[in-house]
Amino acid sequence: MERDEPEATGSGQRSVRVRVRRYGRGVVQARDLVRSWVRSAPGTHIWLLVIGVTSLVIAAASEGLETFLLHRTSSNIHELNKHPLQSLLISGFWIEKPSSFLFYAVLFELVHANVERWAGTWRWLLTVGVAHIAATLISQEVLLVAIEHHAASRAMRHVVDIGVSYGLAAAAGLLTYRIPRPWRWGWLVALVLFFATPLVAGGTFTDVGHAVAVSVGLACGPLVRGRRGWGR
Repeated sequence: MERDEPEATGSGQRSVRVRVRRYGRGVVQARDLVRSWVRSAPGTHIWLLVIGVTSLVIAAASEGLETFLLHRTSSNIHELNKHPLQSLLISGFWIEKPSSFLFYAVLFELVHANVERWAGTWRWLLTVGVAHIAATLISQEVLLVAIEHHAASRAMRHVVDIGVSYGLAAAAGLLTYRIPRPWRWGWLVALVLFFATPLVAGGTFTDVGHAVAVSVGLACGPLVRGRRGWGR
């Protein structure tokens, strides 16, 4: 029995080494998968990284600084008149509530990353960029008309208007062309209901922006003509 103990110990050590090697290979494979996923959609993940940084800034800021930053980086009527290019660009890299970052991260992976990988970075970026600009300008013009006709408060000129939802709406619209028929029509109906219902119910200028953005995404179908969709 005493001679069996070294053999048992050696066997146990070999078993541990095997498990460690398997674990190490699993870690390497997981790391490679994550790296491949990130590299396949660089624009999405750079954008998400910037939003993560700006969210940390907002979370760490005092109440006064937070208010200043949110208004200064907004693409509202006041900022569009003073700093049009700057406000259009910067507003897409901030979210109002840092606590919602994880929610947006999931949406970025589900929508933006899939669209960028499928359509290509430049087609995706063109669609999202045009949609963000068009949705911002049209929605703020609608708000300005409402203010001039006394249907909205003049204080709305300084409303906080930041976020990434216009880009997400555009990407969701473009994603329609990746979904094979007949499922494509179900997705399209869901998009229309999701973005049109608030408008019918008397939505805000943001709802107008979302409707414009998803329309731009759908209108960019020719950019992805010939690209392979799911199940093809």
